Amino acid sequence: MSVLDAFIFCTVTSAFFHIFSLRDVFYVKENSGCAWRDSEGALLQKNGKTQGVCGCCGALRPRYKRLVDNIFPEDPEDGLVKSNMEKLTFYALSAPEKLDRIGAYLSERLSRDVARHRYGYVCIAMEALDQLLMACHCQSINLFVESFLKMVRKLLESDKPSLQILGTNSFVKFANIEEDTPSYHRSYDFFVSRFSEMCHSSYEDPDIRTNIRMAGIRGLQGVVRKTVNDELQANIWDPQHMDKIVPSLLFNLQSEEGTESRSPSPLQASEKEKESPVELTERCFRELLGRAAFGNIKSAVTPVLMHLDNHSLWEGKSFAVRCFKIIMYSIQSQHSHLVIQQLLGHLDANSKNSATVRAGIVEVLLEAAAIAASGSVGPTVLEVFNTLLKQLRLSVDYELTGSYDGSTNIGTKIIKAHEERQLQEAVIRTIGSFANTLPTYQRSEVMLFIMGKIPVPGVSLTLPSSDSGPEVTRMIQIMLLKSLVQVTAGFQTTNMLTALPSSFLEPLLSFSLTEDPEIRLLVLEILLSLIDRHENRPKFSKISIVSDISVLKLKVDKCSRQDNLFMKKHGQQLYRHIYLNCKEESSAKEHYETLFALLGLLSVELANEEVVVDLIRLALALQDLALSTDEALPTYNRCAVHALAAAYLNLICQLTTVPAFCQHIHEVIEVRRKEKPHLLPEDVFVQKPKLPSSLDKVDGDVLFLQSKITEVLGGSGYNTERLATPYVPQYTDEDRLSKRKSIGETISIQMDVESRNSPEKKERTPAEEITFETLKNAIVDSVGMEEQERERRRQVVEKFQKAPFEEIAAHCGARATMLQSKLNQIFEITIRPPPSPSGTISSGYGQTQSRSVPIYEMKFPDLCVY
Repeated sequence: MSVLDAFIFCTVTSAFFHIFSLRDVFYVKENSGCAWRDSEGALLQKNGKTQGVCGCCGALRPRYKRLVDNIFPEDPEDGLVKSNMEKLTFYALSAPEKLDRIGAYLSERLSRDVARHRYGYVCIAMEALDQLLMACHCQSINLFVESFLKMVRKLLESDKPSLQILGTNSFVKFANIEEDTPSYHRSYDFFVSRFSEMCHSSYEDPDIRTNIRMAGIRGLQGVVRKTVNDELQANIWDPQHMDKIVPSLLFNLQSEEGTESRSPSPLQASEKEKESPVELTERCFRELLGRAAFGNIKSAVTPVLMHLDNHSLWEGKSFAVRCFKIIMYSIQSQHSHLVIQQLLGHLDANSKNSATVRAGIVEVLLEAAAIAASGSVGPTVLEVFNTLLKQLRLSVDYELTGSYDGSTNIGTKIIKAHEERQLQEAVIRTIGSFANTLPTYQRSEVMLFIMGKIPVPGVSLTLPSSDSGPEVTRMIQIMLLKSLVQVTAGFQTTNMLTALPSSFLEPLLSFSLTEDPEIRLLVLEILLSLIDRHENRPKFSKISIVSDISVLKLKVDKCSRQDNLFMKKHGQQLYRHIYLNCKEESSAKEHYETLFALLGLLSVELANEEVVVDLIRLALALQDLALSTDEALPTYNRCAVHALAAAYLNLICQLTTVPAFCQHIHEVIEVRRKEKPHLLPEDVFVQKPKLPSSLDKVDGDVLFLQSKITEVLGGSGYNTERLATPYVPQYTDEDRLSKRKSIGETISIQMDVESRNSPEKKERTPAEEITFETLKNAIVDSVGMEEQERERRRQVVEKFQKAPFEEIAAHCGARATMLQSKLNQIFEITIRPPPSPSGTISSGYGQTQSRSVPIYEMKFPDLCVY
């Protein structure tokens, strides 16, 4: 051996012993053979085979790698070595700067194990990562998280369902950790796409498919939790993310399978139902909506609308209603109106779609309005009703014309009339549902708004198409009046002047004069809803002779001052329209029952002594109407008017509690029962009334006598002079329109002051035609002049209050100077000086000119001076 060889041998030997002096090495006898292990338990050599690249020099490897290697057992079925895992965790907490290297090494091992299909070691690596992630919250956690997400992504990209579920579970655990330091560069786009894809899994095995879908739902829930409240992360509310998340959730919410559990145990069945994708999806969807702020509501709702459109889910209604119930109950209550506005906009966008689709959207609106709190319709209340009324008018037009205005996106689709009617009823119900959420003052505005939308031929131009005929106009009138019935249902107010202003009552009553019986009935229904404030209307549902009205249990309050003012202002209008409605030949049983209810409510809700007298006069006038031969009323109508008057007088006599009045009414009713039962409601308002062929002889004791009633009520303090005066309705131009099929065909009112029979008629100038525009301009001009004068005075006062003294003095001085100059001009014109004694002077142009001599220079005769 040469000197060089001896030196090399000594150097290597000393190095070998130096290594083992730094690290205790033990020779261990194991079941599978003999092995060399260090003091930390790391395997150095076994059965003559060295471990690691460096062989017995593996101790030179970094400590974090040795600690990571030690957590992996020889057999993966043994699971994670817990004692070594504790050492690794302690090392990571003691040296947080090594955490990123630990994560990178674990990621390297996991990638190698996945490639070699060593799935046992993959599970061990993920378990170790999860424990390190839960234990470490230092500032270096971000770099470790990158390695962790890289490993999760590797698992999610695998074709193995078990690895996908394993990666999802690890991601969910990570999502529940609140990080101490922000991350500026982390991206979750891949996870959103992958989890959404898992939610749509179509794996053959149903159990595995369910597990994959549930893992995808949990993953999306984790992404939302991790990003929704972190402004530094990618905005999860962006359309690119929400267009994947929301449809994935709705897909699983929709695909509820009614399969029964294989286990007969009800406990196991309930557990399986609890873990179903549908329940998990609903919980995740509610959490997503609950985290939505004001500006994110649209981002969350728009994908829902698109999903329902793309999969034709509006027509079934049930799933769409369920989705929006979840939305309305999950979002913050103050944001409810945003959802409603989006639904209204979507309804507008689908205005030329099929009736079933529009009806489904309207049904969803109905449910949303019922859930929404009071006033949640938002600041644009009239826009909501405008949209619904527009859809109502379009539906009527579609039904009667059979076309969508020549639109091309419908093709040859046939419009079904019954589907359009169902849509119209749904819109009307929705209008009522919205109105019920509004306070009283807003509901009054809505009533006026709808009344202004009712088309009047020749006056209103609110019809949907230019070629709309009378039938379209009539249908729109009926639908809008039905909407008013829904809006006024349950309307409560203490001030009738507010509930029924002139701008609403007058056009409403004008519609009660049309020939259409359906329109007249709807108007009466609206009046009943507005007047009934104590729920007395059901007690007047049928016309009958009640011997004792105490069984009706009527709620009667003292008439307030506002009610007295209302009846003084509008009472005669109401009486006249009741009288004219009884004159209509097309009135049926329903009309007379509604008129009786209206008379009864007026007596209970708004009656004072004066109103009672007028109502009695009206009832007697109705009796005279039925007796009159001038009116060409059919026999049924005459008997119905007689019965109506009898039933009402029986009611009002008991409300007045005047015994003599009650006695007279009851005597007449008894005579009618014996001699002419067809004049009482029990024989008239039945399915098959038994009526005589004519009513020529109706007199004597079967009639209510005005003189007798005046006498008995006069003794109780009622106004006998007014009672003795028969009621005669005042006919107006509005009544001349009542025989027309529609209202508003008049153009102007011509007022002829002179009599038509005057002999000087031809010599006189023609009467001035006073139109509506003339009156309007006169009023506007007078109001404008008053406004200008008021504004001028206000400016003068303001100027003298705020202007500086010098400016005011200068202004007054200028005015004084101007006044003096004007006076001088007047004096110069009116007072001419006498001829000057000095004669004339010649001008420079050879013309003579009188010289003006001042008065003090003039010489007067002596006789003029004293």
